[in-house]
Amino acid sequence: MEVLKEKVKFQEYPAYKDSGIEWVGEIPEHWEIKRLGSLLNPISTKNKSELPLLSITREKGVIKRNIEDEDENHNYIPDDLSGYKVLKKGQFGMNKMKAWQGSYGISKYTGIVSPAYYVFDFFYEVDPEFFNIAIRSKKYISFFGSASDGVRIGQWDLSKSRMKSIPFLLPPVEEQTAIASFLDEKCDKIDTAIEQKQKLIELLKERKQIIIQELVTGKKVWNKEKNAWTEPAEVKDSGVEWIGEIPEHWEVRNLRYSFHFLNYKRIPLSAIEREKMQGKYPYYGASGIIDYVDDYIFNEKLILIAEDGANLLSKSTPLAFTAEGKYWVNNHAHILRPKNSGFLYWAEQLSLIDYTTVISGAAQPKLSRENLGSVKTIVPPKTEIEKIEEYIEEKSVKINESLLLQQQQIEKLKEYKSSLIDAAVTGKIKVTKD
Repeated sequence: MEVLKEKVKFQEYPAYKDSGIEWVGEIPEHWEIKRLGSLLNPISTKNKSELPLLSITREKGVIKRNIEDEDENHNYIPDDLSGYKVLKKGQFGMNKMKAWQGSYGISKYTGIVSPAYYVFDFFYEVDPEFFNIAIRSKKYISFFGSASDGVRIGQWDLSKSRMKSIPFLLPPVEEQTAIASFLDEKCDKIDTAIEQKQKLIELLKERKQIIIQELVTGKKVWNKEKNAWTEPAEVKDSGVEWIGEIPEHWEVRNLRYSFHFLNYKRIPLSAIEREKMQGKYPYYGASGIIDYVDDYIFNEKLILIAEDGANLLSKSTPLAFTAEGKYWVNNHAHILRPKNSGFLYWAEQLSLIDYTTVISGAAQPKLSRENLGSVKTIVPPKTEIEKIEEYIEEKSVKINESLLLQQQQIEKLKEYKSSLIDAAVTGKIKVTKD
C-alpha cells in the first residue's frame, strides 16, 4: 500500500467563491462554471463507413471495437454503416442510453459509432484529457443519472434539455493541462498498485485450486509416518482421462452409486409464476440464482448441476455448484446429495469434472440423469475423505483471509483514486505545472 502511505500535503488556491452548486461548494475564484449546453457543440457527420468501428463503454470510455470478439459484439452490426456517425480523435462521444452509467468520453481514435450516440465538438478551448477525467468522475456521472429517464433498467434515455443544464467547472487551459498531467501520473501509480494486487489475488486463487485438485484427485495423500501430505506410494490407472492415476486403495465408481438424486423435488415455474412468488428465498436454476419466492423446499447443502442450456458447453464455468440454506430449485438443475459423509470433498470433485463427454445435442445441449449417473468419480476411504476436508478447510480459511485483505486494499486504492480526482477537478486541491 505504498501509494496510500505517500504523505502529500496539497495546497489550496488563494481565493475561493461559492459555486452555487450544492455538491461542489466553493471553487477557485478564477474558475468558470459552464453549462454543457454552452460548452459542447453537437455534430453529426455520416457516410464514412470505411472508418473503423468504435465502442463507448462505462469502464474505458471510447475504445476500438473488436469485431472478432463475440462477447464484445453482442449488439447487431448492420451491413450498411453509412448511417453511423463519425467520431474524431479529441471529440466527445456518448452512449445516450447508458450515460447514467458513465458510458461516454473523449475519443483517442477516429472512427464511427452508432447513429444513436451523441458526438460533440467544443465551443471553447478545452484540454481534452482534463475534460475526459473530470466528466468521467463520480461527481459528474451522478448528474447524467438525474438527467436520464426510462422504465427499463439499463436503458434510460438521456434528456437533451437536462443534459445541457449540467454544470461543468472550467479552470484556465494551462491549469486544465496541469491537472490532467498530475492525475495521469498519480492514477497510473494507483492503477499499477491495483493491478499488482489483482495478480496476487489470481495467484492465491490458483494456489487454492491446486491444493484442492491435488487432494480430491489423489495426487497428494496423508502420510502418517511422515506426518505430511506426499505423493501416494502405490498408484493405479483410474481409467478416467482427466484424473489419470489414483492411489492403489482408492475406488472408481459411477456417480449414481455415490449420490442420491432429488430431482423429483424440483419445482417447474414459469416466468409469470416466479414473478407472483417473489419473496425472500433464492430460486435456483441451472446457472445460479434466478429469482426469489415466498417459500422453500430445501434447507440444507446440496449440489446442483445444470441439466440443459448453452452453459453446459462452457469450459470456463463449472457446472456443479453448492446450494445452501433455504431455496427452491427449478426443473433445469439436477439435485444431488452425497450418500455418505464428505460433502466438501464431493462438491470440490464434481466442480472439476469435464461433463462434455456425456452431454448430448449441440443445438440444445442436454445432460440427462442417466448420463450424469454414468460419470466416473473417485472414492477414497471415509477416514481419508475426512482428512482431506479438514485440510481444505484449514487452507481455505488462510487463503480466504489473504484474498479478503487484498480485495479490501484494492477498494481503498479505488476510493483514494476517486477522491483524488474529485478533489483536483473541483478545485479542492491546487495543482500547478511544477
